[in-house]
Amino acid sequence: MAATAPTSRSREQPAGDEEATSDLKLGEFQNVPTLTLSEARVLINAVMDRRKQQRKVEETETLVKTLDYLDVFARFKQKENIEAVERMLVGHDELELFERSQLGSLCCETSEEAKTLIPSLANKISDIDLQELLDEISKLRNFTE
Repeated sequence: MAATAPTSRSREQPAGDEEATSDLKLGEFQNVPTLTLSEARVLINAVMDRRKQQRKVEETETLVKTLDYLDVFARFKQKENIEAVERMLVGHDELELFERSQLGSLCCETSEEAKTLIPSLANKISDIDLQELLDEISKLRNFTE
């Protein structure tokens, strides 16, 4: 029996060694400040408002799709709530910046869910402390927005 030809090309490995698994390896992005989706939404909208005032608006398809995405998936819409979540997360200096922004974006309901989606949390924060943080974040969500 003859060997069959491969049905697909081999996939190139991505450049760099970044991975967000149980051992967080972000390479050159290790200590770079990160934003939650809600913070990114506020920032981009502020920049767009300023550009509209200066009549320097260029709404590309990518920008429109990004704003649509952020409108759907940003968990917090009110600036006060976004700032409150940030203050809560900053208080947990045992967490990496990336982990904090993920917690603020994903808004997990349980510590188990959070540690499944963000495996690097496993040995950094107890389930009880993480659950308390998640509960406090959840209180700030406005489900009618």
